[in-house]
Amino acid sequence: MSDPAAASEAHELDGTANTAAPDGVVARPTPRGNLMLLGLSALGIVFGDIGTSPLYTFKTILGTAERSANAAAVLGALSLVLWTLFIITTVKYVLFAMRVDNDGEGGILALMALLGVKKQHRPTIVAVGLFGAALIYGDGAITPAISVLSALEGLEMATPAFQPYVLPAAVVILLVLFAIQSRGTATIGRWFGPVMLVWFTTIAALGLAGIVKHPTVFAALNPAHGLSYLFSNGATGFLVLGAVFLCVTGAEALYADMGHFGAGPIKLAWFVVVFPSLILNYAGQAALVIEGAPTDGNIFYRLCPSALLLPLILLATVATIIASQSIITGAFSMTRQAIQLGWLPRLQIKQTSSEGYGQIYVGVVNWLLMIVTLGLTIGFGKSDNLASAYGIAVSLTMLMTSALLFIAMREIWGWSLIAAGGVAAFFLVVDSAFFLANLTKVAEGGYVPLVLAVSVYGLMWIWHRGAAAVFDRLRETLIPIPEFLARIKQKNVPRVPGTAVFLTRTERDTPPVMVWHVKHNRALHENLFVLRVEILSVPWVAPNNRLSLEEVAPDFWRAEARFGFMERPNIPELLAAGKSLGCTVDINDVTYYVGHETVIHREDGKGLPTWQERIFAVMERNAIHVSDFFSLPTDQVVEIGRQVAI
Repeated sequence: MSDPAAASEAHELDGTANTAAPDGVVARPTPRGNLMLLGLSALGIVFGDIGTSPLYTFKTILGTAERSANAAAVLGALSLVLWTLFIITTVKYVLFAMRVDNDGEGGILALMALLGVKKQHRPTIVAVGLFGAALIYGDGAITPAISVLSALEGLEMATPAFQPYVLPAAVVILLVLFAIQSRGTATIGRWFGPVMLVWFTTIAALGLAGIVKHPTVFAALNPAHGLSYLFSNGATGFLVLGAVFLCVTGAEALYADMGHFGAGPIKLAWFVVVFPSLILNYAGQAALVIEGAPTDGNIFYRLCPSALLLPLILLATVATIIASQSIITGAFSMTRQAIQLGWLPRLQIKQTSSEGYGQIYVGVVNWLLMIVTLGLTIGFGKSDNLASAYGIAVSLTMLMTSALLFIAMREIWGWSLIAAGGVAAFFLVVDSAFFLANLTKVAEGGYVPLVLAVSVYGLMWIWHRGAAAVFDRLRETLIPIPEFLARIKQKNVPRVPGTAVFLTRTERDTPPVMVWHVKHNRALHENLFVLRVEILSVPWVAPNNRLSLEEVAPDFWRAEARFGFMERPNIPELLAAGKSLGCTVDINDVTYYVGHETVIHREDGKGLPTWQERIFAVMERNAIHVSDFFSLPTDQVVEIGRQVAI
């Protein structure tokens, strides 16, 4: 396979470039608001996935350890859950990973951009980061299915008569959830935090009710119980790790959503509300089992008095919908980052609210996720079955994050090889154990997220290779500006009034689209403005560093615009700032010229393999128009086409 970052100078067909950020261009917006209120909001956005895991984690553990589910085994399993929450979520993500940010943004894609592009071009790091991001799409498809199913399965405990309606109800809820995405969640989103606060308070109270029946369950805080169970039960102890891992499947969200709230509110919500609530609930479930409660059905709902079961099921369903909403929104945000960084074609991105940059909708991603999620829901039928498919994607992503954290410790924090290696080795051993345990579930459904991840990564890789090939072909025919202007004068090409803005990928020389324009129209505007857009490997760019320009010839200006991968490029707004930088062209009388390359196969044997060229061509044809991507006024855009053989 060719180097996926060899095209780091590769650029999309719309004139954007993906490069490292020059020093001093970064803006670091700080989330505004009271720390407590931001922490409350974080409950609804960040902790939905990990917060609803008690619905299915402990019952899956009991199902895996059915033959050895005695008091010692339950205590050992609980110990593994508690220490997994502490080591992976608290230590690795909250205390370590959240200290490594790409100018405020977190998550494996932002970490990849920081270490693999921003510092220097590193193909291996880029490949690891991209595959880790691709795996999260698999998680995004499974989380809504397993969460909603596990919540509704409580109806079977209320009365067996509800059993036939659980799956249809889950399908209806998921259909509605995906169908309303285009309307945005700004209005109801403000209630997510308070609802999740009620949820965490409730599961903590239920856990306490269970602990009262067998308070010695807190002996599980001693890690010796977990280690004893792990190493004394042979294959069963190892297989249980795959189920135990379900308790931290939402941990990656703490890191990925850091840019929305900042590290402080997320840490506050975790330590004050989420972590204590999860500990109490898991301990309560374990205490109930040790006390002798039946293990058939969902042990989570057995904590609840029968009179309150239906309200709890309703609350659990709402909580899982919020968790699913957060996962879907996260998939939208990650898709936008991948587009801006040049790893996916331009897709239609709808801003659903002016209140927050994260309130977006990506239709293609939404409907594909819906199809996969509904397929998983109907195909697997029960949350117990889906648990086999769940976990492998997240565990592999966490393994990759640990590898990147080692590099961050060395290069960003300046730790010694021994210190960084010791900490990273500990995380890698833990992550590897969980990944290997989940790997045993590949045949039972774990292949689903892996197939999804390989497919997404393959599309990213092909798009980037194709964009690089197009750019290289166009660069072969560049004409220096003095030579081009001399030709214009020699051939007496008419100069017409007005200003032409040409979008280009080239750092110098005459833009190909300008050459094509003169060739086809045999005329050229009096005022010329050449614009190259760079999407930097940082999330935000300070406004005063947004635009730089120079006059390369009389009435011929060349400009570079810089945007971060979390920003929306808006070219008309950008050009309005040109006057303050000394630009003399009239931007009120502008025609935008953009090139549209139609990809064809290269016949000399030096191009991409035919199958890659065809896939890239399909992706390019279905990308949104450049005028939409750059917010250009459609009645002022002229598109000039050309075939490019790659």
